[in-house]
Amino acid sequence: MIRLLSAAFAAVLALPAVSAETVQLAAADGAKVFGEVWRAAGAKPPIIVAFHQAESSSAEYAPIAPRLARAGFTVLAIDQRSGDGAFGGTNRTAAGLGRKATYEEALPDLEAALAWAKANASGAPVVVWGSSYSAALVFLLAARHPGDVNGVVAFSPGEYLENKTAVRDAARKVEVPVYIDQASGSDEVGQSAQILQAVKSADKQQLLSKSNSTHGSSTLRVDANPAGAETHWMGVLTFLKRFLPA
Repeated sequence: MIRLLSAAFAAVLALPAVSAETVQLAAADGAKVFGEVWRAAGAKPPIIVAFHQAESSSAEYAPIAPRLARAGFTVLAIDQRSGDGAFGGTNRTAAGLGRKATYEEALPDLEAALAWAKANASGAPVVVWGSSYSAALVFLLAARHPGDVNGVVAFSPGEYLENKTAVRDAARKVEVPVYIDQASGSDEVGQSAQILQAVKSADKQQLLSKSNSTHGSSTLRVDANPAGAETHWMGVLTFLKRFLPA
C-alpha cells in the first residue's frame, strides 16, 4: 500500500504545476459565491464546473482539478452555501451566508457557476460535475439549462433532495452525454443505476469497478483512495475526451 501511494504521488509531482486563482460570483439571490479556477493551456479549452459533496468546499478538488487542467480542461470549483470544511478547506460561501443551508438552496450557486462557464467558454463545451448531493443537483441544473450544458459527470448521485423523485424526474429531460461513478456499495450502485436508467440521452454510462472506491469525487483523490483512484481516473478521462478539440 505504501509503495502504491508513493508511486502515485511521484507521478503527480512529475507533472507541471497548475495554480488556482480565486474568483467571486454572485448568485441570483445576491449571495456571494467563492470559487477557484485552474486554467488549461491553449485557446478555448472546454470548461468543467465542479461541485463538492456535503460538509465540503472547493478544496475537495484541490488535487483533482490540476490533473483535469493538464488534460485540457479549465476547471471552476466553487464553495456552495451547503457545505463546510471537509478535505481541509474553508467554505467561504457558507461562512458568508451565516446559517446552515439545505441542499436545494445551493442550486443558485451552481447556476452562477454555470453562467460564469458559459461566459468564459467562448463556445467551447461546458461539463457540469457533481459529487454526492451536488451529483443530484447537476441533473436539475442540466434539465433547467439544456442549451448551456454539454455533458454531465456525477460521482455518487442519489435521491438526496426533499422530493425523492426529483433527480430521476430531471434526468428524464437530460439529453447530453452522462457519466456516473460511485462507491462500490450496493446502495450507491443501485441508486446510480436508477438515475442512469431515467436519463433521456442514449449516450450514458456507469462505471462498475471492482477496484477500491470512495464516496463522491474523493474516489479520484490518492489520499482518500490510494489503491483505486487511478482506475476511476481512467474511466472519467476516457469519457471526457469527447469534449476536447479534435
